[in-house]
Amino acid sequence: MFTNKTHSLANNHSINIKLFILTSFLTVFLFSGKKSYSQDAARIPSEKPRLILQIQISQFRYDFIPRYWDKLSDYGFKRLINRGSYCENTSYNYLFSDIGVGSATVATGTNPSQHGIVASSWYNNLYDQVIDYIYDEKSETIGGGYEAGRYSPVNMMTTTFADEIKLSNNFKSKVIGVCMHPAPAIFSTGPTADAAYWFDDSEGTFVSSSFYMDSLPSWVETFNAKKFADIYMDNDWNTLRPMQDYSASLLDNNEYEPGLFGQHVFPYNIKDLSKKFKRREKYEVLRYTPFGINLAKDFAISAIVNENLGTDEYTDVLTLSFTETEYIANLFGPLSVEMEDAVLRLDKELAHLLDFIEKQIGKENILVILTAEHGVSHLPEYLEDHKVPSGYFNAASSISLLKSYMNNIYGKGDWIKQYHGQQIYLNRTLVEDAKLNLSDVQTNVANLMLQFSGVSNTMTASTLQSTNFTNGIFSTMQNGYSQKRSGDVLLHFTTGWAEKPMSDRGFASPYGHDRRVPLIWYGWKIGRNSIKRPVDLTDIAPTISTLLEISYPNSATGKPILEIIE
Repeated sequence: MFTNKTHSLANNHSINIKLFILTSFLTVFLFSGKKSYSQDAARIPSEKPRLILQIQISQFRYDFIPRYWDKLSDYGFKRLINRGSYCENTSYNYLFSDIGVGSATVATGTNPSQHGIVASSWYNNLYDQVIDYIYDEKSETIGGGYEAGRYSPVNMMTTTFADEIKLSNNFKSKVIGVCMHPAPAIFSTGPTADAAYWFDDSEGTFVSSSFYMDSLPSWVETFNAKKFADIYMDNDWNTLRPMQDYSASLLDNNEYEPGLFGQHVFPYNIKDLSKKFKRREKYEVLRYTPFGINLAKDFAISAIVNENLGTDEYTDVLTLSFTETEYIANLFGPLSVEMEDAVLRLDKELAHLLDFIEKQIGKENILVILTAEHGVSHLPEYLEDHKVPSGYFNAASSISLLKSYMNNIYGKGDWIKQYHGQQIYLNRTLVEDAKLNLSDVQTNVANLMLQFSGVSNTMTASTLQSTNFTNGIFSTMQNGYSQKRSGDVLLHFTTGWAEKPMSDRGFASPYGHDRRVPLIWYGWKIGRNSIKRPVDLTDIAPTISTLLEISYPNSATGKPILEIIE
């Protein structure tokens, strides 16, 4: 059954030697000349945590942990759960999420309707342009290619818990965000952050933006000069365990995986795959493998050491986001061997990171919060084959039919400006010039879109602005709606349905498989507990603020988790 997937012990042995050498080198590089704070610290919790480490994992379903529990080590996820407080019924409560939307929600303690990050981009009717959620034309790249770092949090409308920490002590705390993808590093920290770092696919290095700094710190330049990305590129991605151990997944060679450039079976030669990307973006391949997890963790450890995080009485914040699971889930699916292997490897990296911070700073001085900004649904093809109602909504053909309908009803014209993120943007200038009632036009569009297979509900902007929904699907649509940035008509898909992929990134739905995510609290004054009542992602920031006795983020709508603060 596994003939073409035999686990190569010799190949794994070679890889393990390379990674052992890399890990040993990193240990010497990162710890050289540094003194562990915990060597002198009493094992009594400090008045406030010296370091808050927020770990965020993209497209990480709640059930991944119980699914792979027996294969996890005792020192990664299990350490956090067995020695910390586990919120087992945590979810978000808005229409859809992606990498940036969820990061902003966790950090601000409020929904997209308030923090303003409604999608990865939105259409601006006034200027007739699409706005990228992180792009900032006033910012320049620091340390990399011209377009690699022109990003900032200028589009966020609210403060984050990290901003409030800095405001509470006259900016004596340090706040740093780290991720291979720029959006989580930027949105999880906020506008007052000291730095946010992300990966430049063209150079294979970590970069930042002039929003934060004029030049890279010397330690970042030193880290980049070591070319760790090249070391990881020299490895094959093979399974961590023998193939027969991946019984929680589908067969490696199955029909449901698009794969990376068509390849969907182990092993993956990273360097060969990198040649299939655009030449100037060859390092992008690391985002699609667990080696991106290693690289982000390595950089985070370097930041802790070189920025002296957690070494004084002012609470520092480090946010570390892993987006590789998002790319892997989109290419291989949540039931793939690739996804299971990525989770097992992530577990090892978490164990290493926790070992490091507990030795360096002390468990009693660190507050660790692990969560995910959204989960991932099963592939519609897989569900259909198992007689579960599902399918794909084809946005391209549906919007084409909508345009024809509009031309027939209102006359020929460019009535539809954009479709993005389950939202339809009308040409409001044309509607106004034609002396049409905007609300009526929105209603006609909503009624037509409701006729398409896979569309369960539609809602107009006019209704969302005039009606207050307190529960149900319309409430989730309202929580994700921003009057300045959202579309004229919002679509909600039927459970089991997904949008026909237009890229390798998709949007999550407001159903359980996407909404429900893990949330674990660990370390400083955190007792062992299992919290089974419903918890919202917006509750994280107010809980942190309550623990630290500081103001909530200025638009927070979440509530403190009483079981954590009492």
